[in-house]
Amino acid sequence: MLLEAVARGTLRPLTTTALLLEYEDVLKRASQAAVHGFVEADIDAYLRQLALLCDPVEIRFRWRPQLRDADDELVLEAAINGRATAIVTHNVRDFGSAGAFGIAIIRPSEALLEVS
Repeated sequence: MLLEAVARGTLRPLTTTALLLEYEDVLKRASQAAVHGFVEADIDAYLRQLALLCDPVEIRFRWRPQLRDADDELVLEAAINGRATAIVTHNVRDFGSAGAFGIAIIRPSEALLEVS
């Protein structure tokens, strides 16, 4: 599992404050809560732990617009500014322009093969 690789330090995610706030917003939406069943306190605890396991990235340059979805721009900007080698996502199609920055776009299953 990818989160286990993160916990072991084999995989080191990058994040920004804006990206963590976006995760919080999505996880606390009623439609998402109906799926995952976590209460807000659990989400807050999870995000605190996740933040500790991520490398913080300072956004020095904004690269917008590059993608169709403005929320995806947060991920791409963190990757570019943090000098990521890859973005791991199920949403491969929408990150096509990341290749211009030398960032591989890979599915979680591909990332699992690389870290296992």
